[in-house]
Amino acid sequence: MLLLLAASGWWCVSGIRVFTAGDVKAVNGTDVRLKCTFQSSNAVQVSSVTVSWSFKPLGGGQQETEKPFPPTEGRFRRKVDWAGDISGRDASVVLRKVPFTFNGTFSCQVKNPPDVHGNVGEVRLQVVSTASLSELVILCVAIGGAVLLILLLVMIVVSVRRCRRRRNPQPNHTILRQEQKDLTGW
Repeated sequence: MLLLLAASGWWCVSGIRVFTAGDVKAVNGTDVRLKCTFQSSNAVQVSSVTVSWSFKPLGGGQQETEKPFPPTEGRFRRKVDWAGDISGRDASVVLRKVPFTFNGTFSCQVKNPPDVHGNVGEVRLQVVSTASLSELVILCVAIGGAVLLILLLVMIVVSVRRCRRRRNPQPNHTILRQEQKDLTGW
């Protein structure tokens, strides 16, 4: 039985392992790297490896597979750049100026024959808005308040030191010398 399995090629096929970042957040309008790396028990030959990325929108809907690379039409046209290195076992891509419509799950699948079976890596992208004006105002008020508090503390310390100096003035050196002369007679 084992001889028959080995002869049929089943023994040679093993699984490929794909690793992704999991959850990723990106600010609307910025670039984001979707990391996808893989491990294969077979030697990696750039000409035989195939990588496919697909996208499923957050609110559900139909899964989209973008072919060919780079996409020539659709929502990812002029928005995706290759950032990987197959010989380095990296199949990452960069999304340019991400809009809110990119919220969803990106799936990375890698095949390196005979390693064609394995997991599909998923990256859940959440596109968030930039800081709103009210958030910036709150931040400025907090920083300004902290600076004012520090300045107030410095002013209090300086005032306390001045008050102590006025209460306990430094003795005048010429008066001390005169008193020493009177005592010694010189």
